Amino acid sequence: MGLRQIAFYGKGGIGKSTTSQNTLAALAQMGHKILIVGCDPKADSTRLILHAKAQDTILSLAANAGSVEDLELEDVMKVGFMDIRCVESGGPEPGVGCAGRGVITSINFLEENGAYEDIDYVSYDVLGDVVCGGFAMPIRENKAQEIYIVMSGEMMAMYAANNISKGILKYANSGGVRLGGLVCNERQTDKEYELAESLAKRLGTQLIYFVPRDNIVQHAELRRMTVVEYAPESGQAQHYRNLASKVHANVGNGIIPTPITMDELEDLLMEHGIMKAVDETQVGKTASELTA
Repeated sequence: MGLRQIAFYGKGGIGKSTTSQNTLAALAQMGHKILIVGCDPKADSTRLILHAKAQDTILSLAANAGSVEDLELEDVMKVGFMDIRCVESGGPEPGVGCAGRGVITSINFLEENGAYEDIDYVSYDVLGDVVCGGFAMPIRENKAQEIYIVMSGEMMAMYAANNISKGILKYANSGGVRLGGLVCNERQTDKEYELAESLAKRLGTQLIYFVPRDNIVQHAELRRMTVVEYAPESGQAQHYRNLASKVHANVGNGIIPTPITMDELEDLLMEHGIMKAVDETQVGKTASELTA
């Protein structure tokens, strides 16, 4: 089948790193060899696999060594649960420089030093939205071929998913990047499954899996572990294994998305009764005036 390069995108705080690490842990249990390339300056894309707060990043190690050329692969790569190989690209100090440059520097270093050899999956865990060209680097540079967007039924998570789809569309023709599907990480909002299904349909893709909310995820995270490792017999671990199986079987189903407008997104929410049409005569009134 060859190397599959996938990326998990999604709104900040949506549970993207948790979802991706649990999915990758399940893929590793299925016998696949995994490399995680963390592309978030927080460097938290590998903590559940390594049982560590945050590993040293390529950029910080390069700064200490003098340059990235002075590093060896074993300096930057750690091996965690199920022999998953982990690397964090890191980023500049907040407010200084572009984190995207760190991402591409890291990827080039890994490629040149043989990190991708004897690997079945490379996964990029990318921060938030793609409004910043830097975080589109794995897409722009034709590294990530298969994008999974983690979202929920919350409006801003859907807005971010739509925005990320715009980023994929922009680079789809110049490279091979495709949208593999949406993963809904349940927040228990109204009609969440229906909304996720509807958004997937509008984007021309599939809702590849609906991950139910369970406090066991937080219990595992407090111990810096995936649920797959912490509670392998739990229903939640099985959900992540199901998601991993869906991703593994999702070969050749990637699409070029058809993003929608903000108005269409609001219409989608109204169709499901989440948002009521705005009555212009009511705008600006206080809550007490509206309920009077």
